[in-house]
Amino acid sequence: MSALDGTLVSSRQWPTPTLRRRRSDPSNNSLHYNSSRRSGGWRAPEAAVIPNFHLPMRSLEVKNRTSTDDIKSLRLITALKTPYLPDGRFDLEAYDALMHLQILNGAEGVIVGGTTGEGHLMSWDEHIMLIGHTVNCFGGTIKVIGNTGSNSTREAIHASEQGFAVGMHAALHINPYYGKTSADGIISHFEAVLAMGPTIIYNVPSRTGQDIPPSVIRTVAQHANTAGVKECVGNDRIKEYADGGIEVWSGNDDQCHDARWGFGARGVISVTSNLVPGLMHELMFEGKNSTLNSKLMPLIEWLFREPNPIGLNTALAQLGVIRPVFRLPYVPLPREKRIEFVNIVKELGREHFVGDKDVQVLDDADFVTIARY
Repeated sequence: MSALDGTLVSSRQWPTPTLRRRRSDPSNNSLHYNSSRRSGGWRAPEAAVIPNFHLPMRSLEVKNRTSTDDIKSLRLITALKTPYLPDGRFDLEAYDALMHLQILNGAEGVIVGGTTGEGHLMSWDEHIMLIGHTVNCFGGTIKVIGNTGSNSTREAIHASEQGFAVGMHAALHINPYYGKTSADGIISHFEAVLAMGPTIIYNVPSRTGQDIPPSVIRTVAQHANTAGVKECVGNDRIKEYADGGIEVWSGNDDQCHDARWGFGARGVISVTSNLVPGLMHELMFEGKNSTLNSKLMPLIEWLFREPNPIGLNTALAQLGVIRPVFRLPYVPLPREKRIEFVNIVKELGREHFVGDKDVQVLDDADFVTIARY
């Protein structure tokens, strides 16, 4: 039907177009319509590689510029929790207190807005603001690694540009999740973001639904900005990378001691160090210590009984170092598990945990859950 006069137009008046590549100019990757097929038959278009002309956006005067080797040397990196006010905004006072405790207890780096920090529940404005705040307040003392990964390459590029512009030392990048791609697509995705600056690749198939195969890691590891891999598949994979000269951090707190001292891991990117940073520092810095590792197992197992960061959020609230505020879809652990945490603290010793208030069992009514913020 014509958009102007409402008359019907038969589709037979129009030839059915077919796609072909313009053959007169091999460098021309554009596609053109033709009303008839050539005698040779239709030929599938080939992928065109479009250079990232806009990269890099970064200035040569970026604050806290660091080298990839500086990131490779880190042994204890904490995936930091993001605390909230009762209206759902960031509680920067509590956040700064958590940061100070990490620095005082020997953490060398922090992941800002990672899975533990609930970056997936933030707008990009919130996310970049928190990275910038962390850099401005603590960037001279501890390495700030911003989680600027995304399943959209365009968003990952833009967030990384902004993160480095506000001074983060390195980026953490995950492979595209849900809308999974091919191995070649994963490589292209990482190569697009590696141009920005030092980067840790994050492999966690339990969340992405897709393992990053070693062949992909070996390819992207050749890029000068690849600092290494946060690996959650297990210690055999960690040993494979370490033996091949690729820096790797354990992403599993329950395996990190053996990964560090038996399989060649540089260290750990830890959730548990939010709670007991001094003990995790000892585990990573002071040699093999199976006794301490065993003592930490009940805490680590408790933390990950439900998907992270549910256990951590509940624990920090009961220690009195953050307000008991949850952004949905996260909700606190049930009362019996909250009681169990109090007993774990008493067994390990309250002095090893962050904060200076007595650990307590919070009531259901003490918690605030927020859907809109």
